[in-house]
Formats: sequence, C-alpha cells, structure tokens
Amino acid sequence: MSRLLPPMGLLINRDQSMTFSFDGRSYQGVEGDTIASALLANGQFLLSRSFKYHRPRAPLTMAGQDANTLVQLPEEPNVLADTQLIRNGLTVTGQNFNGSLEGDKDAYLGKFSRFMPVGFYYRSFYKPKGMWKVWEPLIRKKAGLGVLNLNFKPEYYDKAYLFSDLAVIGAGPAGLQAALTAGNAGAKVVLIEEQPILGGSLTYARFDVEGVRADALRRKLVAAVEGHPNITILKQATCNGWFTDNYLPVIQGKRMYKLRATQCLVASGSFDQPVVFRNNDLPGVMLTSAAQRLMKLWAVKPGKRAVVLTGNDDGYYAALDLHEQGVKVAALLDMRPTADDRSLPRVLGERGIQCLSSSTIYEAMHNKGMKHVTAVDVRKITGQGQVEQAGTVIPCDLVCMSAGYMPVYQLLCQAGAKLAYDDESAEFKISGLPKIVRIAGSANSLHNLDNVLADATNATVDALKDLGFESVKSQNPVCEEPKVNFPWPIFPHPKGKDFVDFDEDLQVRDIINATKSGYRDVQLVKRFSTVGMGPSQGRHSALPTARLVAASTNRSVSETGVTTARPPFSPEKLAHVAGRSFDPYRHTAMHNRHVELGAKLMPAGAWQRPAFYGKSHEREKCMQAEALHVRNKVGIIDVSTLGGLDVRGPDAAELLNRMYTFAFLKQPVGRSRYALMTNEHGVVIDDGVCARFADNHFYVTATTSGVDRIYQQMLKWNAQWRLNVDIANVTAAIAAVNVAGPESRKVLAKICNDVDVSPEGFPYLGVRQGTVAGIKARLLRVGFVGELGYEIHVPARHALKLWDAIMEAGQEFDIRPFGVETQRLLRLEKGHVIISQDTDGMTHPSEIDMGWAVSRNKPFFVGRRSVDILEAQPMTRKLVGFSLPKGSPKPLEGHLVLKGNDISGNVTSCEYSESLGKIIGLAYAGFDQSTVGQQIPIRVEGGVMVNATVEALPFFDPDNKRQEL
Repeated sequence: MSRLLPPMGLLINRDQSMTFSFDGRSYQGVEGDTIASALLANGQFLLSRSFKYHRPRAPLTMAGQDANTLVQLPEEPNVLADTQLIRNGLTVTGQNFNGSLEGDKDAYLGKFSRFMPVGFYYRSFYKPKGMWKVWEPLIRKKAGLGVLNLNFKPEYYDKAYLFSDLAVIGAGPAGLQAALTAGNAGAKVVLIEEQPILGGSLTYARFDVEGVRADALRRKLVAAVEGHPNITILKQATCNGWFTDNYLPVIQGKRMYKLRATQCLVASGSFDQPVVFRNNDLPGVMLTSAAQRLMKLWAVKPGKRAVVLTGNDDGYYAALDLHEQGVKVAALLDMRPTADDRSLPRVLGERGIQCLSSSTIYEAMHNKGMKHVTAVDVRKITGQGQVEQAGTVIPCDLVCMSAGYMPVYQLLCQAGAKLAYDDESAEFKISGLPKIVRIAGSANSLHNLDNVLADATNATVDALKDLGFESVKSQNPVCEEPKVNFPWPIFPHPKGKDFVDFDEDLQVRDIINATKSGYRDVQLVKRFSTVGMGPSQGRHSALPTARLVAASTNRSVSETGVTTARPPFSPEKLAHVAGRSFDPYRHTAMHNRHVELGAKLMPAGAWQRPAFYGKSHEREKCMQAEALHVRNKVGIIDVSTLGGLDVRGPDAAELLNRMYTFAFLKQPVGRSRYALMTNEHGVVIDDGVCARFADNHFYVTATTSGVDRIYQQMLKWNAQWRLNVDIANVTAAIAAVNVAGPESRKVLAKICNDVDVSPEGFPYLGVRQGTVAGIKARLLRVGFVGELGYEIHVPARHALKLWDAIMEAGQEFDIRPFGVETQRLLRLEKGHVIISQDTDGMTHPSEIDMGWAVSRNKPFFVGRRSVDILEAQPMTRKLVGFSLPKGSPKPLEGHLVLKGNDISGNVTSCEYSESLGKIIGLAYAGFDQSTVGQQIPIRVEGGVMVNATVEALPFFDPDNKRQEL
C-alpha cells in the first residue's frame, strides 16, 4: 500500500493502521479510510458487479453517490464502500456475482444484451400461458442485491428534535459563508453536512493555478464557523427530505433529527456529470472529482497514467492536481474548441501535458475480463454526438471525466421549485421556491468561487430580513461567469455499452428505443426503462436521459424536464423510521400535587396522568384500596385531560344535533346529556357529556385522545353546513376534577356557597355555574365511576387552588386522590365503555348496547344512514360483560374469545374487583355467545383456556341508586 505525501490525506490518520478482509484476502488501511479508498490504495479496483450484465465496476464518485461500490458486510447488505469506514477485523465481500467476484460466471450476460432490450421483461415471461411459474424462481434467484442476516440483532436507533432560525444544508463554501453570515447577525443556525469534514468542494477541488486558494479559504471559514456560538454543526448528516413549513428529517448515524427551521437555505452543491462513451463504466474510469477526492482526502494515487476528459476549465485544474501528485497525464481532452481561460493550455503545456481541443473519448479499451481500463480511443468531435471515423489510441490506466455539473435539486423540487433548462449555458436553473426556502452556490448554477460566496451572502441577507434581522449588510454583486456544462457529452457507439445509467446498465439505445416504443414523457421512460430507479436515483443519469429524450422526440430539454425527485434523498433504514421516538407530553396544572402525593404516572394521549398513588410494584394493592375508598367514602381525581369544547351561537344546538347520535334541540338549560359520535360509516369514534348552560351555549367534553380529532370534525362539517356557531377547543384553558363517593356532596357543600348541592337543587345529570372556593366554576353532576359525583371545571390558572381547597375541605371525610387505573376499574364495574379501548374501527352502537343513545326521531346525524344499514343486518358480534372466579388466570386485553376452533372476539378490558370479589371484564364475542349466563372460552397466557360467564351489565349497582342519591 502506498500513500501520497502530506498535505494529501485530510481524512486519514497515517499512524493508526488497520487490517480488514475483502473477498477472503487481507488488506491494510489506515484510520479514516473507507473500504473503497483502502482497497484502491492496495491496487484493488474491482469492488462489485453491475446489476444486469454483471460487468466489473469500481468507484465512480467516491462520494456515496453511485451504486458501483455496493458491498456486503456480515450484518448488512448494499453498503457503499466509498462512505463506509474500515475497522480492524472488518469482513467485506462483493455482491451480485455468480461464483467469485473476479471470475463471475454470469459475466457472459453482457454478450446477450441484444436479446435483453429495454423493457423486455414487460413483453416476456408471461407466454405461453403458465410460463411465469417456470420463469419466476429463476428470476428471483438472479434478482436482488446482497444477503440479509436473519440472525442480526436490532440496534438502538432514536429520534430527536431541533429548532433553528435558519437551516443551512451543505457546508461547502456557500453553506459556510451563509452560516457565518447568519450567525454573525444573531440568528440560530443549524449547519448540515453530509461528509465527515466541512468545506465541500474546498476539500478536494482546485480553484487556481497555484492551488492554494481553496485550502486557505476553507481554513478561514471552518475556523470561524466551528467556534461560533450561534451555529450548531451536524457532520456526516443527511437532510433526507423537505416537507411543508421547513420540516426537515436529518439522519446522522443512528439518530434521526426532526428539524423545524423558520428559514431554509439549500447550498447542496452540484453533481459532477459523466461523459457517455463506449465502456465508460470500466474500473479506472471515474469522475475528475472522484480522483481529486482520492488524492486530497485519502492520499491515494488513483493511477499511473491518466487521460482527462473535460467540458470546462475545472478539468485543467484536475490535470494539474494529478501531475503534482506524480500521475503522468498523457493528455487532456477538451470537448470545447477552446478553454475559457486561454492561459490554461499553456500552463499544462509547460508541464508536458498534451491538450487536445474539440476531442473526446469514443471508446475505452480494457484488459482481459474487463478488469481495468488500458487505453482510450480519442477522436475529434465533428457534430452533436458525432466523431471522426478514425482516431488515436492513448494508453492509460486512469480516465478522469467531467461533462459539467447538475444542481443537487432534489430537496428544492420537493419544496416546489421548478427546473428550467437554459440552452445557452446547457444547465438547469432553479426557480419558483417558496419564500421560506433560499438557494445559493453551485446549486444555484454559480460556480466561480467569488460568485458562490457573494450569492450565499445575498441569499442569507434575504432570509435574515424575513426573520426580522434588519441590521444586515447590503448585498454583493454577482459577476458573469463562463458556462461549465458541455451541451452534448454523449457519443453513442454502434456496438453499444455506452452507459447512461450505471445502476441499471442502461445504454444510449435503451433510452432512444423507449421513446420509439411510444414513451415520450420522461416519467414514462423512467418507468419503462427503469432509468434513475437504482440506488443513485438519477444523480448522474437524469441530465443525459433528458437530453436523449428531448432529441429523440424533437423537443427541448426544458419541455422534457427530469423525473420527479421524491424523498428520501438517500436510502434510509427502517430502523431510522421505527427508532425510539421522544414524544412531547403535557402536564396538567395540578401535576406537581400528584408528584408530591407519590403518584405513579402513565401516558394518556399526549398527557401524563396519575395511574395510582403508591409504589410501582404495588399496583394491584393501591388500585383496589383507592377503588374501595371511593365506593365507601370520597375520592378526587384530576380529569383536566378531558377534551373541552365550547359551542356557542344561535345554531349551537343544531350543530350538536347533527354531529351526535342523541337529540339536543330540546335539551333543557341546566342539564347534561350523554353524547355519542359516529363517523360516516356508522362507526363509534367518540363520546362525552354535553352540558347546556344557556340556549346558545353548550359545553361538550370529549375523550382525552380524541378531542383534537372531534374538534377538526366539527370544523370540517360546519365548513359545509355554514351554521351560525362558534366552536372553541378550550381543553388547555380549563382544569377539572371529579369528586366522587358517598361523602362527595358533604365535601362540596363546605366550599360551594352559591350553588344548592342538595339532591333537589342539583339532581343527577344537572349542570350549574357558580363559585367553588371563590373560583368561578362549571359544575356537572355525572357518574362515570358509578357513585355520587361532581365534576368541577375551572380556569386552568386556578387549578392548584381548587385542588388544595377540596383536599382541605375533605380532610374530615378522609378524602383521598385516585388515579386513572382506579377510575377504569370503577367504570368497568359499572360496565361503561372507553372509546378506542372497548371499541375498534368497526364498532357500531348496537354492538356495544348503545342503541338507547341513538335518536330515532331526528332525520339526520353524521353516520345515520350507515347506522340504520348496520342495524338492519344480522349482528355477528357483541360486547358482553364476563366474570371469572377469584384466583382464575386473568385474561389480558387482546386475549382471544373462541368458538370451537374459530376466533369469535377478544377481550377489551379486564380487572379483578375487590368490591365484587371476582374478575370482571368486557369482551367481544359471537352474537350467539352473548346470552347472560352462557359460558365463553377465553385463551389466556400460555395457551390456557378459561371459561368465563357472560353477565348482565352493569356488574355493580345495576339500579344506579348510588350515583342518583
């Protein structure tokens, strides 16, 4: 292994050597090496085989932007060798070969390419009838890349949230300048860079003959950015998509950041573009930027004798880099008649480098087995895609090519940008961005370094002004610059193998034949030919494909366009999507009191609520004690998480009458009514209590997890109905408690002086407004837990005062708090359902014995027609109550109810009840299993079968005497 001398090798530590294996052979590398850079340093260019023809492939970009370097690791297939770092003992193998990588038995497939034209798979394999069954196993055996390790143990992945004034995507010269400008103005910046080092093109490209400007500028900008307090830097991080309002998923290692930025500036740069000629995919043929990366980042000499093929002045600078690092540059081929900087041919000539203008490579020659390029056939260009009949053969082992640049447009197009092709510059220009997204640098088709910096400053100034930073510098002028794209770098060969898409082995004739088959639209060409559908997602095939389709259909490239760029930008693992989430949660205004009292907290929708009060391992004991206390004395529970909707206006009753199944037009003021809601399919989606405080004012409660959805439903429907009504979600503005138990009236009477709480003055289902402990409150007499009880709703800012006053007033009655788990046990004893726990996506009212809550007299409510249809059909299942003797195995939620060998339902709720002395629960069972006293088999943990007895609901206080005291 040989290395170039410093300062080459920005990414490596020469003092730390590492050993790894590739295809059974041991290799040496150094810390910071990728698999590809280490192998190339050892002279091993062949890394993989192409997907279709099994042609030898080697690195094309050295930036993780092509499929040529896909390799297999023991735990993971399809790893990009030019981005995956080596480590001691790493075992790597090639992919997509039959036999061995060096001697692939399927390499002969390329000789039969004429029998596998574009789209042949659509017209083959299905006839004669029944042949697909013969072909399918053969195709499946050949298709697919890599091998999954089915014994792989999942690793830890997670998500985190970030917020910034400005997100800068890309840390090249434009991104660094933009971040620095914004940070200096006081804005909070997140700078996202895909590579392990900041600087972008400054880390590998050359911008002057002397070769000093890039490094000096990089050091200056990086030092300022890395030490800036307002700039957060994410290296080796990929912004994988753009979503509405600058919602940006950023993947870094095993973490996905969910970044929300007020402004976004995309300085993602541009992709170096290949030239299309015969055998342009051979090992040793790479982009000029790839050769420069190998030298400057990893100190790897990419070859001994090179030919540089270029369509702009950057190729001359690359030739200088190669020459200075000891690579013999046999010739520089400029596809243009002259260089824009007329001094460059002279500079190269002084170094003994031959410069040939208006010339291109027509064909690359190779050694046996096509393992490496050995020479190139150089010819003069005579027209668009045409060359002279004869040329010159130049021996070489390295070809560096660049036809120009393609903006990294994917994120921008996802944000709504439009791509327009400028025939004059032969380059795509981006326009039509939303105001919250800016673009700068070569992504904005500016390549001169001074222009790149000025453009970044200007774009950032615009963003800062929108952010409210007015005291920023004036904008800088952007000068005119020469074009960098050669307009037609495509030179078809009669023998083919002139690849447009390296991932899919697609040649020039494949794209042209697709259009001749009637697929004129580039989107259809993509789907018919699969161009751009490989791992690189068209990064290097989109532009030549657009040019070929345009020429073949007699249209302009602007009319043709390129295929849609959908997220993700780069492949992301399912682990990133499924990784541990950190969901924000809410506390009620009384949260601190619960913590002080030793509450064991549990999630309830977006809220944290007390499950019970006591030690975590004593759940059953604590819950049963709390339940008995409520049944015998008095308890208090925080119910602030209940959804609260204020509905006001002349049509308030009409709105509720249409939204809910019950009748509300004639509901008396001062009374509440149970409210059940169905959707258009007749499925139960929510319930609550509707309290009428005035003719035009209703206060409606909804489930904790469902209130936002119900609020949206009301707004949606009223957008159509246009009723004179105002709907407000007041959940966060109101705190509430439920005081329940035989002594609850006595407690309330001590702190409520202006409301008559006697049975006659405040009957069951009554509602009142008054003051409690001096706080204006809404009082609802309800009985969800099956006891005399009162819900007290007050402004959230008075929550702690209310809690403390009730606890003080209840001291002589031994008041105790109880939690959600206890509440669920109490309501289970009363047979009350919990929507989304005891119901599912198919539950209609009759299945849960809620037919009484459906008005038969009103002509309409949402879902009325569906409910009528469902009720007219024979019922197949029903929610029933069941019991088991104390000590029996307790069913859990989700355990199956059986009928013979068939599943007839499932358990939805189940607990042991100390009050009843037995296990009780709710479960769906077959309709013919729902008779009271009938036995239903339930399969519990370990496959044990228990026979539960169907019971009439409610289990406890069936005459409701306790809650109607």
